[in-house]
This record gives sequence, structure tokens and C-alpha cells, in this order.
Amino acid sequence: MTDRETPKSYHVEMSLPVGRDEVWDAVTQPAVLRQWFGWDYDGLDAEIQHIFVSEATFLAPERMGWADGSYLEVTGDDSSTRVRAVRDGSDADPERYDAVEEGWRTFLRQLRFLLVERPRGARRTIYLTGAGTWPQVLNAMCGDITRDGDRTVWLVDDDGHLIVAGGRETLDSRGAGRLEVTISTYGLDDTAFEVVRKRWAERWAPLARNARVTTAETPAP
Repeated sequence: MTDRETPKSYHVEMSLPVGRDEVWDAVTQPAVLRQWFGWDYDGLDAEIQHIFVSEATFLAPERMGWADGSYLEVTGDDSSTRVRAVRDGSDADPERYDAVEEGWRTFLRQLRFLLVERPRGARRTIYLTGAGTWPQVLNAMCGDITRDGDRTVWLVDDDGHLIVAGGRETLDSRGAGRLEVTISTYGLDDTAFEVVRKRWAERWAPLARNARVTTAETPAP
């Protein structure tokens, strides 16, 4: 197997001003995982069960691992914690896009939002996909954007919704590529959620080729 075929190394890390035990529960208990991991679609519960229950192996206290050699580790004390998603692999092309690595950037940001901001109510998400450029998506986000790595940005909008965007192209690129935006809302009833969904659907459609909007009521993209 060549270096190009070998899974890429990654190390994605997030610090939280939250006790270790609470964070460990959040990465191992399906009911809590559903409040931050991934996005709503018809297979989310099965995906959580597969990744974090069926396929995960507990390697040490507060560490779980998977068959590809990757692992998720929680370290800290009663007031602060560090979560690391790690895979030892090829370092030949550190700038290479890796969907799992970028996924962890999004998911750990969503975990931090849940445990630090403590939004009330059940999470409901809007997941946007399509092909476009970073200037387009950054303009659509409309707020104080924070960069996280080379391919991910996030913000909390004026309504308190967490918005995390990731793309195959680096943030410095002007080229078009696949983009994914996850909007996490909490505690909205059907009417309020539909207002947010419609607003983002109208904003997203002219920006991205093959634009799709996924919620719990629509099939996975």
C-alpha cells in the first residue's frame, strides 16, 4: 500500500471548561450523542449505535478506538477536559483532504457548544450540501466567523444557532468544491424550525450547485 493509499494521520483536539466525567458520558451515551453528533437524518440513531456502540472498543479509561487504529480520548479533571480524535497513518501529504478528520472538527465543535452553552430543548438540525466556493458560503453565514483548521469555520448567529461549515477546498481557495453546512438549533417547535429551514433553503439554493437541504423529515443526501 502506498502512502497515498494509507489513511492520513490526523489529530483533532478540543478543550472544554467542563468536567471529564460529563464529557465522557457525552461521547458514550447515545441519548446525549444525538444532541451533538452529526446531523438529523433517517439513519442517525443507527449510525450512532454502529460507531459508538457496536464498532467501538474501550482501550483504556476514557479512551475508545476503532478498527482503523483511530481513537477518541478524554482527559482532564473535574473542571476542564480535553477531547482528542486521533489516527496514526501516513504523513506524506498532510494537506490532503480527509472526510473523517474534517468530520471530527465539526462534531467536536458541536459537542463543545452543547456542553458549554447548554442550549435548552432537543436539537434539530438543517444540513446543507452542494458545490460552491468559500467566498459564497462565508457571505451566506453573515456573522463573526471563526476559522478552525484549513477547511472549517463556525459561528453562533444572532438567534443562538450554531453554524459549522466545511469544504473539500481549503479556506484560501477560490475554486469550487463540495461544501457542507450544519445548522444546530435547540428547543424549536415545528413552526419556528420551519421558519429557520425555509430561510436557509432560500439562501442556499442560489449559492451552490446541486444544492440540497436535509432535515429529519428528508432522506439522507
